[in-house]
Amino acid sequence: SGKQGFALAAAAADLGARVTLVTGPVTLADPPGVTTVRVESADEMLAAVTGLLPADIGIFAAAVADWRVARSADEKIKKDPKAGVPRLDLVENPDILKTIAHLKPGRRPALIIGFAAETENVIEHAKRKRKSKGCDWIVANDVSPETGVMGGDRNTVHVITASGVDSWPELNKDSVAERLIAAAAEEIGRLTDKA
Repeated sequence: SGKQGFALAAAAADLGARVTLVTGPVTLADPPGVTTVRVESADEMLAAVTGLLPADIGIFAAAVADWRVARSADEKIKKDPKAGVPRLDLVENPDILKTIAHLKPGRRPALIIGFAAETENVIEHAKRKRKSKGCDWIVANDVSPETGVMGGDRNTVHVITASGVDSWPELNKDSVAERLIAAAAEEIGRLTDKA
């Protein structure tokens, strides 16, 4: 639905950040004070994000599909009893989070926050994802159908960093966004002080 990502963009803008939101097809209104870039595919999203660098913070909340069809049809694929069921070959979409997290210093945002939508062993899977993707933080949530997180207005998250796990109570998505953006602003302040 894009609700959590749009809430994050709005919360960052409310704190005075210059924010560009790169989004796939959603029905949400653009957050005030945010530049919005709309894309249709994972390739377009990667190109848009890469074109916005350098940036201080990169937050990757979009649930980009892992796979896409190798060749898309220009027209509707009609039923043809003689041809049978059409074959759809899949290819892997680019891993946007991993690609950006592995850029060289100067191009890579100082703080990269990814999201892990999980349905089981949420924290364990997210810890592995944080390391494999190369991001600094990962925000894990249980998106099993019974949680109502996907498309819903509430979320329960676990913020996983190199130093541990901070499990938050159930909050509305705006509150999750405000709390995460405040923590990110504090962290970027610490990183800037060290530099």
